[in-house]
Amino acid sequence: MPSSSAPSILEICPVRNVIARFGDKWSILVICLLHEEGVLRFNELQRLIPDISSRVLSGTLRTLEADGLVQRTVYPVVPPRVEYALTELGRSLVPLIMQLTDWALTHMREIVAHRAQVQKSR
Repeated sequence: MPSSSAPSILEICPVRNVIARFGDKWSILVICLLHEEGVLRFNELQRLIPDISSRVLSGTLRTLEADGLVQRTVYPVVPPRVEYALTELGRSLVPLIMQLTDWALTHMREIVAHRAQVQKSR
């Protein structure tokens, strides 16, 4: 059993650390929506992603903001108006997401076929 003072794999591998932060179920979708729409309020994001809970969307936005990918702007009005937009760093990630999307679309049938083959052999 590893000691509690041993560094975790996320600390050892910075690439894994970064990818783990936006590689969850919702972060890439939020980044893509903010890229397409520019600026969105929380409720607009939630409406665009109907199967995400408020709690999960809030956590996703906090994580993306903590990593400098999303900017949160609060306007001093009653009730407070909060808007989300991609930062320059977040926008720099979009072309890479698009490349990954293109790759997935190109190879999706092949991947699905392999999955079906493995499923049959089990």
